[in-house]
Amino acid sequence: MSRLLSLVIALLAPFIVGGWLITHGGLSVAAETKMASENVIPDMMVGNADASVTVIEYASFTCPHCASFHAGPYKKLKKDYIDTGKIKFVFREVYFDKVGVWSSLIARCGGQERFFGIADLIFKGQKEWARAGSDVAVANELRKIGRLAGLDDDTLESCLTDSDKITALVGWFKENTSRDDISSTPTLLINGEKYANMSYEDLVEIIDAQLAK
Repeated sequence: MSRLLSLVIALLAPFIVGGWLITHGGLSVAAETKMASENVIPDMMVGNADASVTVIEYASFTCPHCASFHAGPYKKLKKDYIDTGKIKFVFREVYFDKVGVWSSLIARCGGQERFFGIADLIFKGQKEWARAGSDVAVANELRKIGRLAGLDDDTLESCLTDSDKITALVGWFKENTSRDDISSTPTLLINGEKYANMSYEDLVEIIDAQLAK
């Protein structure tokens, strides 16, 4: 875990100040573009890939407001709009700190099919694992979530210590948040228009207006 911790800190340090991204630092845009092409980070998506409305959520696994969104509005959105095939929903991670990166590694460890199920477990248990204490304790709690989702120890360790994946994820995050001008979480893009966190009623009003076009 010490090698992983050192790598994540080195990658995050140039642009994490006071819990938010302020500069690209470290990697040049050209280097990030090259890295993205060599280490493709897939968007995690549910719903109808061909839907006329795409909702993209930018969220952090360490963000309490994001956990609240997934416990409330997202559940209703999934039932009414995602599972019914009305929209395409994409989840993109934002990293405030190394723990956010670890959470992402665990969530993505099960691939596209398990991602949203693991993400749900991470958000549900946020208050417990995020306050576990030491870095080792937090990582162990995240491992427990991975095991609960059916991942074995070897698979989890391979995911958590994949330095190439960590580098690619950080570059992908920086590129996404810079391009879409993301400054807080959760932030939603609905057919390219940016919105702050909102009630379910306000959210579906916007989605229904897009569906009606």
